[in-house]
Amino acid sequence: MTGPRTWLTTALRLVAGIAIAVPAALLLGASPAAAHPMPHSVVQLDVYKASVTARLALPVGDFSTASGIDLNSIEPSALPAKATAIRTYLGKHIHPTTLKGQAWQVSIGALSLSRTQQTSTGPYRELVAKAVLTPPAGGDVRHFTLNYDVIVHQVVTHVTLVSVRQDWAAGRVTGDGATQVGTIRLDVRHMKVPPLTVDLGKGSAWRGFVAMVELGGDHILTGTDHLLFLLILLLPAPLLATGRRWDGLVGPRAALGRIGRITLAFTAGHSAALAATALGRLEIPSRPVEAFIAASILVGAVHAIRPLFPGREAIVAGVFGLGHGMAFSFVLAEMHLSTGQLVFSLLGFNLGIELVQLLLVCLALPTLLVIARLRLQPALRVGGALLTGTAAVGWLVDRLGLPNAVARAADSAGSHTTPMLVTLAVAAVAAVGWTLATRWRPLFEPGGGVGLRPRSRPGAEAAPGSALAHSPRERAGQTLDDSRSGGG
Repeated sequence: MTGPRTWLTTALRLVAGIAIAVPAALLLGASPAAAHPMPHSVVQLDVYKASVTARLALPVGDFSTASGIDLNSIEPSALPAKATAIRTYLGKHIHPTTLKGQAWQVSIGALSLSRTQQTSTGPYRELVAKAVLTPPAGGDVRHFTLNYDVIVHQVVTHVTLVSVRQDWAAGRVTGDGATQVGTIRLDVRHMKVPPLTVDLGKGSAWRGFVAMVELGGDHILTGTDHLLFLLILLLPAPLLATGRRWDGLVGPRAALGRIGRITLAFTAGHSAALAATALGRLEIPSRPVEAFIAASILVGAVHAIRPLFPGREAIVAGVFGLGHGMAFSFVLAEMHLSTGQLVFSLLGFNLGIELVQLLLVCLALPTLLVIARLRLQPALRVGGALLTGTAAVGWLVDRLGLPNAVARAADSAGSHTTPMLVTLAVAAVAAVGWTLATRWRPLFEPGGGVGLRPRSRPGAEAAPGSALAHSPRERAGQTLDDSRSGGG
């Protein structure tokens, strides 16, 4: 009786052991590629006053599986032939609503194919689509329900990450990075894709204004071309032009006046152009404007070597400042702001530009005044002008359609803002120290011990018979007379 049972128990244990051991061996011995994670979808939201724009980044492989539209082997040039089918599919699977269930309008726009990679997934192809989500009248773009099951309705392991890239009212204006608001995936217990409730909190105009002040300051600080134009015009400001040469100084007060007028003229020029272009919503091609800026820097560099318009630097700064202001307006144009947001943004952005510009001019001012008084001034001025001119030529060629290493190197200088500020600050402190030292030096003369001792100042009274009551020559004569009267 016990024999068969023992045999059967042993056999069952053996089968169970094999059933456990074989999968375990397969899992432990599997190559890392077997556990390679699949890429996920990314939905990035740009929140505007009356609508939300969604950028969909969809892995081509999973999209083809879920939609039945084969994009695995087609080239980007063949995508337009599939565009209608793609837009129809996406429109069926994107349904935002208000929190009360009122449907939003969905419009699928531009489509493109590209190659990319996500962390730990390796390179793959993705379909990028733009969707504009518009709420009904009175709808809240900051609080809504996103019914979205693109790919997820068929590929049950797929995940969609939803984030906010731009939100002016929340102070997100750069578009760099994104704040995740949720994930969309299949609920395996109910086999449904639950909607995502998007709650962006309460926005305010103040937060948008402050963010634009920061953006304006960062734009002028990292805008190497704008800074070089202003500084190269300021470089010869303390100098006197004689004919076609820089020769002599104009004096500290005149130099300060020139620097102030040049800075104010540049400010007025770019502020006027920025306001007119942004508020008028003028669509100006960027390439001619950027080339104009490069040309303005080249003109300034030549002027620093050989006077082209001595005494009229402020006029030139104002005229060229118009082009720089147009370039500033491109930043605002990309945000697609409402009129109210645009006014606040314009004020904040321009304020940030002026504050940082004022800081940089104040830091550069002592150094500019000291350089003008040094014997090395011509070499430093010409060297700085040649370096600036080289960068300007590189930019000009690049912006006319010929990329080059000089332009890339000049652009990369804008990413090193901290070393630049530290250098300007150290140079300013050294210049102030040198100025104070040279100003007080006439009050000292070599002493008979260690260091310097003070001279007698004109008009200062000295006690009769003291060493300071007579000049060195008078004291020497007195000693000679005393020796003669007491000699023999």
